[in-house]
Amino acid sequence: MQISDRQILSNIQSPRIASLRRTTGETDVQVTINLDGTGVCNAATGVPFLDHMLHQIASHGLIDLDIQATGDLHIDDHHTNEDVGITLGQAISKALGDRKGIVRFGHFLAPLDEALIQVALDFSGRPHLSYGLEIPTQRVGTYDTQLVREFFVAIVNNSQMTLHIRQLDGINSHHIIEATFKAFARATRVAVEIDPRRAGMIPSSKGVL
Repeated sequence: MQISDRQILSNIQSPRIASLRRTTGETDVQVTINLDGTGVCNAATGVPFLDHMLHQIASHGLIDLDIQATGDLHIDDHHTNEDVGITLGQAISKALGDRKGIVRFGHFLAPLDEALIQVALDFSGRPHLSYGLEIPTQRVGTYDTQLVREFFVAIVNNSQMTLHIRQLDGINSHHIIEATFKAFARATRVAVEIDPRRAGMIPSSKGVL
């Protein structure tokens, strides 16, 4: 009897959902994530541009996200931006569990008008960020563009992924950043998919990630 890929997936995959709350003297962040979602996003961080980018991760990654955050925005957006990245990274790691059966690697090249961004990532268990964006302006609206790197540093360190971001073209800051988040979302979508040929195995020759 032949067993379809869909039957294999249903046998080895349970819903990959995680909820976390992280509270410090600077922020209070709550994240719920479903890696097997449809792209539903409810983001209220108090940082409008960050909310817009979180919607890109959900929509293009087919990840359901609920992210609620309060922070010391009277100082600036730094702590909230970073702590959302930390908590989201932890939630991704928790939802992935032992990472059995996942594709593990993801790559995507995203155009947005004149901007072209390449993202390659590996849920390797070894945090590393190689960041190649050259964003021409200091702000997009009220958002400090230096915070893009800080967000991805937080994601990488807490999800334990290797992440390479390359800017191949682009002169508009908004386009560059949004293309980056879209490429990250699509690469993540590829990497966290269940590979039916893995049949629940750890995707590493070492047997552990």
